[in-house]
Amino acid sequence: MITRSSLLRLFVLILLGWSASLRAADISQAVILVAKPGLRDALYGSTVLIARPVGPGEHVGFIVNRPTRFTLGKLFPDHAQARKVLDPVYLGGPINSQLIFALVQRHDSPGGSSFQLMPDLFVAFEAETVDRIIEAEPDRARFVAGLVAWRAGELREEIERGLWYVLEPDAALALRKPTEGLWEELVRRSEQAAKRRST
Repeated sequence: MITRSSLLRLFVLILLGWSASLRAADISQAVILVAKPGLRDALYGSTVLIARPVGPGEHVGFIVNRPTRFTLGKLFPDHAQARKVLDPVYLGGPINSQLIFALVQRHDSPGGSSFQLMPDLFVAFEAETVDRIIEAEPDRARFVAGLVAWRAGELREEIERGLWYVLEPDAALALRKPTEGLWEELVRRSEQAAKRRST
């Protein structure tokens, strides 16, 4: 028989779990998104993304663990400094995939119209600024083609549908090299954290 005290305990546990999940899914600031194993999608399956709000309920982000077979040197063979960058260009997302963005780890803006993705991580998209990063600090950058954008409420809906784990922002983690095994590690970490919250 379910007693009043056991119902009360159950209700408190549900509330605690619900509030913990709300905290974990705070997308009012920059976050790292990790695709859950159930997300079976040719583009987004097994991905790690950086996302940040850009308007009421709207978000922009970049996939950071989807290397392409191209380097900057292959894409821009006439650019001498680009030929020196041996890391692959990553697929940042399906929108504006013809544009190269530089995700650069630093405390301050690299200049131009760059904007901050999360603490210590900026994105540059103007050709002049991206060129400066290629020439001066390519080891602190990841070069990505394209981006991801969510309309108002779209990312919140995807999280509520259970498509993403939501992690705290971490610039070093977002730009970690190599990216092989990163998704698997973050899935394990997220699943362990979820189990701890539920006990």
